[in-house]
Amino acid sequence: MTIQNENSDGNYFPLSYAFGEFQTQEELDPEYDVEKAVLEFPKYIDLYQSESLKTRNEISVYENVQYGQTLMERLNVYAAEQPDAPVLIFVHGGYWKLGVGEDYDFVASGLHKAGFTVVVISYGLAPKISIPEMVRQIRDSIAWTSKNILDFNGNPNRIFIAGHSAGAHLATMAAFTDWQEYGLGKNTVKGILAISGLYDLEPVSQTFVQPTVRITAEQILYLSPIRLIRPSNIPIIVSWGGLETKAFVKQSSNFIDAWLKVGNNGQKLIVEKAHHFNILEEFSENGLFTKAITELAAKNSD
Repeated sequence: MTIQNENSDGNYFPLSYAFGEFQTQEELDPEYDVEKAVLEFPKYIDLYQSESLKTRNEISVYENVQYGQTLMERLNVYAAEQPDAPVLIFVHGGYWKLGVGEDYDFVASGLHKAGFTVVVISYGLAPKISIPEMVRQIRDSIAWTSKNILDFNGNPNRIFIAGHSAGAHLATMAAFTDWQEYGLGKNTVKGILAISGLYDLEPVSQTFVQPTVRITAEQILYLSPIRLIRPSNIPIIVSWGGLETKAFVKQSSNFIDAWLKVGNNGQKLIVEKAHHFNILEEFSENGLFTKAITELAAKNSD
């Protein structure tokens, strides 16, 4: 199925939806059920948690720093050893309904060694809060980081964001934020790494996830990054694993294609032997994501 989508400038471009080739619920749900697609899924969650504990034990960390009013609006900060460091904010996945930031602290290890200050975000989850509220919380966490990161050896003019799965959706929404409403410069975010993400909420709203996250028609229109694309100076790296399901591959490839089509700066980063969970191993010291973010920061130094 192809429709015409209008961006903020009144221009139209085609969108080929990820669910178009899936004819039944029985075909669609497995395409978005990443836990069943990766049989050893529980092993990776245990690995995330154990590696995160190891990271907290090995690197000095400021834990449970509040950036908002609720208990879930908290973050962990791994301050760089030297001042004026580039900053990487990480947003975890979990279909907007699972996980906490501290389970993903392991992503800080390689980047900290590369000289970054790393901020790992927690946020409220469905069904207690809605996706629009999550977007607000992530935006608030970025604003908090911009205003406070000097205290953690970070450079507020060199903020980059990475997100995985649903976290890639939330991270990418930073590209469509008017930071001047937060009292910040319009170029607050210098680059985004979006990993195995979800960029069109419509097909997701037709899956088993819907009873918990309760995606509305309005949210599909205004919180689907692929429907918001306009000319931007923010470079976006869109990455996915070669072993992802067809739906996840289409979500990513459709988004980066549309991002590039309007003349924006971006690139694909396909990790050939990776699936939805082991792809995060590329945050290791010599991993592809650590290298990509380091190169992105080098190109966007103030």
